[in-house]
Amino acid sequence: CKVMAEGTKHPQKLLLFNLTSQRPFGLGTLKIREIMPIVPLTKLPHSHSAVIGTMSFRGSAVPVIDMAAAVGYPPLTAEERKTASIIVTDVQRQEIGFLVRSVRKIVETEWKKVMPPPKSLGDRAFITGLVDVEDQIVQLLDVELLLARVYPESVNPREVALTDVQRETLKGLNILLVDDSQVARKQLSDALDSKDVSYFVTTNGQDALDLMLNSSGEGKPIDILVSDIEMPGLDGYELTFNVRDSGSALKQPYIILHTSLNSEMSVSYAKQVGADEALTKFDAEELLHAMLRGAEQS
Repeated sequence: CKVMAEGTKHPQKLLLFNLTSQRPFGLGTLKIREIMPIVPLTKLPHSHSAVIGTMSFRGSAVPVIDMAAAVGYPPLTAEERKTASIIVTDVQRQEIGFLVRSVRKIVETEWKKVMPPPKSLGDRAFITGLVDVEDQIVQLLDVELLLARVYPESVNPREVALTDVQRETLKGLNILLVDDSQVARKQLSDALDSKDVSYFVTTNGQDALDLMLNSSGEGKPIDILVSDIEMPGLDGYELTFNVRDSGSALKQPYIILHTSLNSEMSVSYAKQVGADEALTKFDAEELLHAMLRGAEQS
């Protein structure tokens, strides 16, 4: 398929930056609105210790987080702040500024080259993957986990009202959730747990594809696939393409791709590779109603 042949070669741009003098961190540039030098900040009372204030950005007040402090390193000193940079991001429909020690450069890589973080790092590591860039290991930052630690209330989905018929409709489906971010997995799971709806869950695209093939072989095919786009190895785009390209090996599910990127480009490309819907995560109500639309087509 021409779309995917071109898509697999489409590079992902990463901004490399430092929080300490050690190895660099990386952040996908699609999440980034602007990179700027430090500006005067307004202190916020009763905020998390890593939130160092707010700044004015294009007419809005944007909170600024000392990223080093948020992930467990010593906060930047007053002297270090003088030469620091602020990365303004657009994640999960909110603008957040991250103060970093230094910005290095933008590089190109591919999601298939990203390795999952070692299990020894545990669940509290703020890393979604590792990638070799110019013979140096770059740690890809898990922005969702970082924001969940700083703003715990943002993780708790509001209660969504469903009718009994809608809830029973979802209970009758085989649903698969795929996401490499533990915070996103919890949000997705909580939305279904609150309605007593069962589901399968995997942390990467390859495991999801294997599970779908096994389920199909057992006569219990997946009806609805909900997958993140940005994942190490087989990303959401490639997973969707492989499912759509599988022919008779799989009963075709209703595919919902979601991303923390508030990006029209992400949504457009999701449709090109065969997704039925694309959502900018996370909204429990949108997700459940997207699943109900999928149920109508199952």
